[in-house]
Amino acid sequence: MRRFVLSLISLAVLGALALVAGRAFAPCSPPMLMAQKYGLPGAPVVCPPAIAQAPVEQARPLPPAVTAESVAARDFTDRLFVSGTLIAREEALVGSPLEGLRLTEILADDGDHVVKGQTLARLDRSQLDAQVAQNDAALQRSEAAITQASDQIGQFEASLVQATADLDRAKKLGGQIVTEATLDQRVAALRIAQSQLAAGKSALRVAQADKASREADRQELMVRLQRADIKAPVDGIVSRRTARLGAVASGAGDALFRIIVDGAIDLDAEVPEQSLARFKLGMTAAIRLPGQTDDVSGAVRLISQEIDRATRLGKMRIGMPAQAGARIGSFASGSVVVAQRNGLGVPVSALQKTDDGDYVQVVVDERVAARKIVLGIAEGEYVEVRNGLQTGDSVIARAAPFLKPGDAVRVISAAGDVIGAVKEAAK
Repeated sequence: MRRFVLSLISLAVLGALALVAGRAFAPCSPPMLMAQKYGLPGAPVVCPPAIAQAPVEQARPLPPAVTAESVAARDFTDRLFVSGTLIAREEALVGSPLEGLRLTEILADDGDHVVKGQTLARLDRSQLDAQVAQNDAALQRSEAAITQASDQIGQFEASLVQATADLDRAKKLGGQIVTEATLDQRVAALRIAQSQLAAGKSALRVAQADKASREADRQELMVRLQRADIKAPVDGIVSRRTARLGAVASGAGDALFRIIVDGAIDLDAEVPEQSLARFKLGMTAAIRLPGQTDDVSGAVRLISQEIDRATRLGKMRIGMPAQAGARIGSFASGSVVVAQRNGLGVPVSALQKTDDGDYVQVVVDERVAARKIVLGIAEGEYVEVRNGLQTGDSVIARAAPFLKPGDAVRVISAAGDVIGAVKEAAK
């Protein structure tokens, strides 16, 4: 009992101390107001009515802020990437047309620019020069034979005239003066003169034919002499030289020189059959060559009509200018412009891909709406919209899965107005 009384006294003392402390430091706190209401000891506390009776209001949460961008027209370029090996557009193989002659001079090397008719190498001509001298002697002999045959023909013609006159004279004298035997001799002499003249003419024709044959041989020798100087058949660049000094030329071996015709080099690329159908002749391309920082412009020059059955790849060639500095055999890559047009564009980050198609979220009267769109060319951070949007539509720049059609949102410009965004958040 005694302990109970002591506990009550302690509680009373603590309560009095609490009232004194509350009256000193928080006179308008809810406990002090409650004590005043029930008339507990202590001076009355006067509190401002606004503080004593102000209701507590809970602030409404702001709608989520989204970054939106207005739909506008942009230029889009569709490119397809290709890669392959650099090859000569046309390559001329230069060999020796003469067999068994040694190379005595080499006048061109790898990388040299040559023009049509320029001498690349020379063969030993000593054997050909001997044949030309022999042919000269044969021609002189033929000409002498022709002269001799012509002189003989003159003699035979004179003999024929004499025999004809003797026979006519014998016939006029008649059989009483000229015996039959003499007449027969005159006839035989005429026939012999005629035969000799015919033989002389035949000998002349033989001599003339022999001369023509020697002249033909001479022309052949002149051609062979010209071919002893191996010349470039076209303008271009020497891509490979296999000619060696002292080597015996042979038409059956490798070409002595390989020339890139006009220095024209193509990119020989292999393209999947689905992409090959999109290429057209004349399409522009940008080629990246090894060791060069700037792209080289080119154009589609050839599209193969055959697809490899095993790899399902087709070949195409992109022509480059001769001054591009390309080297055959190198690997190169590039891009071909297959389409260019102006259209409406939206950020790639705004797309929502579903089984039903592609969608974007737009803001209409500060609420979210979903729009189904048809995509076109994708380039960089933007993609073309062929259908589903109009110029000026406000598209949420970054698709948000938590936003549903009809949700209220606060729009922040895609230009990145940080100060405006801070003010909106402060409200």
